Amino acid sequence: MTPADLSLALHDLVTTLVERRRAAGDEVVLELAPEQVTLERPKLREHGDWASSIALRIAKPLRANPRELAAELAAGLAAVDGVASAEVAGPGFINIRLDAAAAGELARTIVEAGAAFGRGDSQAGRRINLEFVSANPTGPLHIGHTRWAALGDAISRVLRAAGADVANEYYINDAGSQMETFGRSVLAAAKGEPTPEGGYPGSYIADLAAHVLEREPNLLSLDDEVALHTATEIAYELQLAEIRASLDRFNVHFDVWTSERRLQQKGDDGLSDVDTAVERLRAQGHVFDDGGAVWVRTTDFGDDKDRVIRRGNGVYTYFAADAAYYLDKGDRGFDHKIYLLGADHHGYVHRLKALAGAAGDDPERDIEVLIGQLVSINGAKLSKRAGNIIELDDLQAWLGTDALRYTLARYPADSPLTIDPEILTRRTNDNPVFYVQYAHARTCAVDRNAASVGVDRSSFAPELLEHETESALLGALQEFPRIVAQSAELREPHRVARYIEELAGLYHRWYDNCRVLPLGDEPIGDLHRTRLWLNDATGQVIRNGLDLLGVSAPERM
Repeated sequence: MTPADLSLALHDLVTTLVERRRAAGDEVVLELAPEQVTLERPKLREHGDWASSIALRIAKPLRANPRELAAELAAGLAAVDGVASAEVAGPGFINIRLDAAAAGELARTIVEAGAAFGRGDSQAGRRINLEFVSANPTGPLHIGHTRWAALGDAISRVLRAAGADVANEYYINDAGSQMETFGRSVLAAAKGEPTPEGGYPGSYIADLAAHVLEREPNLLSLDDEVALHTATEIAYELQLAEIRASLDRFNVHFDVWTSERRLQQKGDDGLSDVDTAVERLRAQGHVFDDGGAVWVRTTDFGDDKDRVIRRGNGVYTYFAADAAYYLDKGDRGFDHKIYLLGADHHGYVHRLKALAGAAGDDPERDIEVLIGQLVSINGAKLSKRAGNIIELDDLQAWLGTDALRYTLARYPADSPLTIDPEILTRRTNDNPVFYVQYAHARTCAVDRNAASVGVDRSSFAPELLEHETESALLGALQEFPRIVAQSAELREPHRVARYIEELAGLYHRWYDNCRVLPLGDEPIGDLHRTRLWLNDATGQVIRNGLDLLGVSAPERM
């Protein structure tokens, strides 16, 4: 019996109870969908497999004593096939214990579902644009981008697992003064000149300049403006390709790469997306003219001040590009937009939400802005190439993709994070990613050893899974679909990481107490075969959880 089955049975009992009261003449108003009947795992295993507070929830609309309602529901649950007992606790909680066969059946369900176990439809019907990283194409990715790459990709994975249609998007800031500064820095390096004031430092600029000269040997003989344009474009192409390659190596992939230049490009009508964005916002009634400039009345939506979108001299502000980009996402069919921004972008929260409101959307429903806090790594050295940052490529080479991704996804985005490389490079149980991956590798070793002595899954007797560690392990396995749905709803993939760590611990304890392989001359029996199902089910859930974090599940360690 799955938690969903149990919730549905409890919902049916509530429905029957309500109908009985209405038949007796009570005016009962209660609207309760099946998904609203939730279950929790008791903190103490002796309290059962599941607990429900539904009696407390419905007591007021039914004008009844919650403990009496709980007793009535518990009596009905006790008669449900697969429920061993249902007892009332406290003011109206119901503690539910499944019989061994009903609980153990989950092992077969998981093995047969495979990679699909844990996936659901709680986010079905949502088209989500998830924008993250979006670093300027003027240098290599650094440690801050690394955190968003790992976390953004994990958020995307849990959203997709919950049924959402998600597009990972990278916004390329390839317009504006930073691109000119970047080009001047590269051109100066090509000429053998010092970095211009305010330019980009680091040996990577010299490397780019060398590659630019390989592509365009006549660069230095070109007119100054042509040379600057040529150096900028070639270096931009090379740097963006390096960013893509770094992300690919980090197992982070984007569905869409949107260029800011495209939004500023003039169409056949002589207008760009930025031009039309102003008039589209004006049509919504939130644009006004003052002092020769064009303004958006973002204070209507909680912003601390109204924003200039076009200055009096006709030059657009950054806000104009933000508006064009937001509208562009909507034009592409995304009804929900999620922005993942760095710790220095707190001011963007009200600004982007106000922009959504000015565009005619609901700022509380159609847009989310998540702000990530700073991350540091003890003992990390600044990049030799970039000079003033810690690069993604260096971190990956030092700590490994799995350790880095797992650790960065293991904590909430809004918590500052300091990573201890000494722990992450250990092959011991105090290294969380090693602990979880080792549990998976152990399930695979059990599988291989079972095959070598003839233990297979040819029979399944779930009623034999009676050991207390088997009950605890099955109880945790049942939680995985709920953890995935909750992680997607809250945009918190760290819940998956903490869950599979707990599951790994329960598996190790089960492994120490329950044997899959027969001892000595002991004949192979149904208990051995059934435990192999439980072993393989645990390995599958750990594998599914690691995949949601973009981390590998090795079969040998």
